[in-house]
Order: sequence, then C-alpha cells, then structure tokens
Amino acid sequence: MGYLFSIETLRLNNNGFVGELPSQLKNCRNLILFDLAENKLSGSIPEWLGASLRNLTILILQSNHFYGSIPPQLCHLTRIQLLDLSMNNISGTIPECLNSFTNLTQKGSSSQTIQHSFLVNLQGRFSEMLSYDDEASLIWKGLRAEFKSNLGLLKSIDLSSNKLIGEIPSEITYLLGLISLNLSRNQLTGQIPSRIGNLQELESLDLLRNQINGKIPTSLSLIASLGKLNLSENNLFGKIPTGTQLQSFDFAYDGNRLLCGAPLPRTCPEEEKGPRQSVLVNQDGQDGLIMQGYYISMGLGFAVGFWRVCGTLLLNKSCRYTYFNFLTFLNDWLHVKAAIICQRMLNR
Repeated sequence: MGYLFSIETLRLNNNGFVGELPSQLKNCRNLILFDLAENKLSGSIPEWLGASLRNLTILILQSNHFYGSIPPQLCHLTRIQLLDLSMNNISGTIPECLNSFTNLTQKGSSSQTIQHSFLVNLQGRFSEMLSYDDEASLIWKGLRAEFKSNLGLLKSIDLSSNKLIGEIPSEITYLLGLISLNLSRNQLTGQIPSRIGNLQELESLDLLRNQINGKIPTSLSLIASLGKLNLSENNLFGKIPTGTQLQSFDFAYDGNRLLCGAPLPRTCPEEEKGPRQSVLVNQDGQDGLIMQGYYISMGLGFAVGFWRVCGTLLLNKSCRYTYFNFLTFLNDWLHVKAAIICQRMLNR
C-alpha cells in the first residue's frame, strides 16, 4: 500500500485492524482523506502524518487505541479542515500551534464538496476523465451523520474522550472558520479563552466533563450562529453572560454549582443585593445630611454663645468694669499666692 503514490482517498474505517500504523503509508503523499475510524489500532500517533502527508484535508483516527501526546508535526497540515482524534487514549496537552491550520483560519470554503478527478483508459484507445466526491461519517452535535454533498463546508476539530490535560490554548481562537469544536470528556483545566467570541462561524461547542474553571467569557454571547453548547460538569462560576443564544441552552450548564443567572434557577448575589444596595445608598445619603446638619448647628451654637458673652461685655459698661475688676483681683491673688509658696520652700 505504501507504493500507491497517487492515491488521494484511503478509507479503512470499521475494520478490525490492530497494531501500529505502517510507516510505508508516509509515501502516499497525495492523500487528501485518510479515515481509520473504529478499528483497534494502537501506538502513538505517527509524526510522519504531519511531516509527510502535507495535502491531508480530512484525518479521522476516531475510536482506536492510540496513546501518547499529539505530535506537534500535525500542525504542518495547513490544509486540514477536519481533524478527528476522538475516543482514544491520547494524553498530554493540546498543541499551541493550532493557528498553523491555515484552512481553518479562513472563513467559508471554495467548494461545497471534496471532489477528485482521474483519467481512465478505455480499450487502450480512448481515455475519459471521471470524478467522485469524498464522503465521511462523523459524530455531529452528538449524533452520527454522513457528509458528502456538503463535506467541503465542514470545518471541525474533535479531540473528545481522551486524557488531555492543561489549558485550552488561546491560539484556537484564531481558527475563524471553525464550525465545530469538541474537547469534551478530557481533563482540561484553566479558563475558556477570553477571545472565544472570535469564532463567529462556530455552530457547536462542547466542553463537557472537564475541570475548566473561571467565568464564562462575555464574548461567547456574541456568537450568533451557536446552535449547540455544552459546558456541563466543569468548575465554572459567576453569572452566565446575557445573550440571545446563551439563555436558550437549558441543559448546557449542569454540574457547575457556582454558576448563576438565567437560564438557571439560581440568582446571582449581585442581583439579590441590588435593591438592598440602593437602600443602603439612600441611607448613607441620609446619614451624610444628618452629620452635616450636626456640624452646622454646633458651629452656629458656638458663634451665638461667643458673641453673646463678648457682646454683653462690649455693650454693657457696668458688666465690663465688673469683669475686668474680677480679672485684676484674680491676677493679684495668684501673684501673692505664688510668692507665699516660694517663701515657704526657701525657709525649709
């Protein structure tokens, strides 16, 4: 099989193949579709898949026994538009070089189908150009579906049901043409990338059963095309962003006990405190007015008392004489008392 240099489609799905992928297949450099789904193949994912088969547009390794990490060489598949590594034993982190998938960074597609043409000799004298359309069987929005007439429009990454760890790389938000992203049933941590809203073509996002934490990015509410969302069984918290789509997914948030807001029955603490906070604000305003009135009245009282005494001394002549005579007598008495005390101390 390694000598089929011109082969463009190789579908070996739904067989009982075991063992590792033979390295001779790296000679099939014209492969566009490579489907090995639902076998019993094992070993690590070969590096030559990305290093040698640069024309791959569709790679399906779903439902096998592959293990080890995702080789970074897969990022050389710049033409890839459908990558399915789901239901294996793949571990490690998601490569950060996903933005190298040039075909996935572009919106739309040049063709609705993936078509192949080939020349056939008839009776050794005539030749005729024939063509066929590729087809593939995939799990789409939770259900198995067949794609043929619209396979060229499908842009999808499915890494679900593995043992992947680490964070979702932010580079995934550069795949602007992505229609479906499935990272469910792994051990991913960290937060949902804040720029997830850049994926405006996204119709399906499944992050079920991971260990993702943090708040749901507000940008997620901006994806108008989103028709399927599953964030269940993670460690998300905070208020669900308000958006037409996000409030329509009734079961997308189950198992996140610290999430709140519609469509969940749990109201957020800030919503509960909203009216109470306004009352406290009013009360603070009233306290401020009371304190202001207190200081004003104290100042007025001091001014009135001061001018009442001083005014009496200035305007009433007899009171003024009496007051100053009292001050003179008090001064003389203090001097005499001080002199007597000093004399007694000297006699001792």
